[in-house]
Amino acid sequence: MSIAFKAAIPTFRIFSLEKAREFYLDFLGCKIDWEHRFEPEAPVYMQVSRGGFTLRLSEHHGDGTPGSIAYVPVSGVAELHRELNEKKYRYNRPGLDEQEWGMTEVTVVDPFNNRITFGEPTEMTARNT
Repeated sequence: MSIAFKAAIPTFRIFSLEKAREFYLDFLGCKIDWEHRFEPEAPVYMQVSRGGFTLRLSEHHGDGTPGSIAYVPVSGVAELHRELNEKKYRYNRPGLDEQEWGMTEVTVVDPFNNRITFGEPTEMTARNT
């Protein structure tokens, strides 16, 4: 059998399920794939996704460090930027940044200081490759 790498699934630490749902479901447009708790009042460990983007969120001590970063390749980054800003989310109004290294990016910061950058090759870079 040959080795085949699949997409990585980062785990971000969260401290409020309510704030996490507001950010990841309402703002980013993700859906909950599953939620797990060892008992009703135990910390949650859950997976959210949107298209090919998957992320795990954990209230468990030791699962991830607040202030982590994930980079997500996308197509349609300008449309994503417009969609997010049209929601007028109180805590985040991301910019659309054309980087000198040939990527157009949108960076969002969740309520726990974790950052996700969505990036797409700029049109000029895409034509030159």
